Amino acid sequence: MKEGVNIKISGQSYSFPVIVGTEGEHAIDIRTLRSRKGWITYDEGYANTGSCQSAITFIDGGKGILRYRGYPIETLAEYSHFIEIAYLIIYGELPSGEQLDHFEKKIGSNAAIHENMRHLFEGFPSHAHPMAILSALLHSLGCYYPQLATNNREEDLEHFSEAAAILIAKVHTIAAMSYRMKQGLPVVYPKKDIGYSENFLHMMFSKPYDTFLPREEWIKGLDLILLLHADHEQNCSTSTVRMVASGGANLFASVAAGVAALWGPLHGGANMAVIEMLHKIHASGDDGSAFIKEAKEGKHRLMGFGHRVYKNYDPRAKILKNICKQVLQTHEGRNPLFRIAERLESMALEDSYFIDRTLYPNVDFYSGLILEAMGFPLDMFTVMFAIGRMPGWIANWKEVAGHPYSRIYRPRQIYTGPQKRAFIPKAQR
Repeated sequence: MKEGVNIKISGQSYSFPVIVGTEGEHAIDIRTLRSRKGWITYDEGYANTGSCQSAITFIDGGKGILRYRGYPIETLAEYSHFIEIAYLIIYGELPSGEQLDHFEKKIGSNAAIHENMRHLFEGFPSHAHPMAILSALLHSLGCYYPQLATNNREEDLEHFSEAAAILIAKVHTIAAMSYRMKQGLPVVYPKKDIGYSENFLHMMFSKPYDTFLPREEWIKGLDLILLLHADHEQNCSTSTVRMVASGGANLFASVAAGVAALWGPLHGGANMAVIEMLHKIHASGDDGSAFIKEAKEGKHRLMGFGHRVYKNYDPRAKILKNICKQVLQTHEGRNPLFRIAERLESMALEDSYFIDRTLYPNVDFYSGLILEAMGFPLDMFTVMFAIGRMPGWIANWKEVAGHPYSRIYRPRQIYTGPQKRAFIPKAQR
């Protein structure tokens, strides 16, 4: 028997169908509510609203489950790498050896940006935030590929694969250039013969006549950070990409909007908050013990612990924890922040106060420590998030643009302003 839900309004019953997802999620389909009764539902922040049907990512926060295209994140993190997972998220299935080789070469050959774009960097003040630069440059990138950014869905979809490869290739180049120019350092060009994460570290930290050779732990750690952030259902930035795409905007404009949404501290700034917290604890002379005590008393918030979605251990944190330890070992205790972080972690994992509230270390706790250890400045942390999230944004844009019955997103509201029925001309007041 097909499931349905009856809603009683003013004594009259209205029946609505139920949508069941492949993982057993249930949703009441109220799309006809307004046309049938003139009413809408109210759900501030959309926390209980399914805005779309998607085949990309599944999360069960209560059980600590994250899957890309049906594959458990634990398996993907162990046996795969970021570019392979980018292909999976964008195209729906893991690539064959030949497909992966072609995809990697396409990204490698498109990593350099047009020389004229360097003038765009020079137009920003030296104190400009790299997220502002990234959003602006990604939007500008579409101007250099007018055949890929037409705002004609049929044409943009026809050239989708080329646009997707260009964005993944150039986003890490633009990010590295924004860092170099802010530091007053010469631009380092990408290489074709090394992997994506290693290439980014090369563009970030190489010096003239001195190529930066990162440790294997650094390459693996960065690649895992990107892989684990590649998609995460309908978060603020992904929903923004879909919203912009629903109006017919091209892929470049849509992901640029995603960067702007991610920039907000409530979305993309969590791992920055972890490092800022550790600096504050260190400056006070505390080893973390007093901070934990005061956090339990409600005087401080323990950043990097707990998650809005996961009511269990964040599966991404479990994966990142081990590589985090390996990266930190390369510093041999030189950074006192790491010792404080280890103490906070061990105390929280053993304290019933945090265990009962499921306040486990999350992905931001470990990613922040890894990026700090590698020497990334705080204002680059959110940029790293954006690089990793690019495949998810691209895949979500494709779902919207490729849907044959896709409509422009248009949420409703409940008006709470004043009622002023008549207008009195100024001369008569």
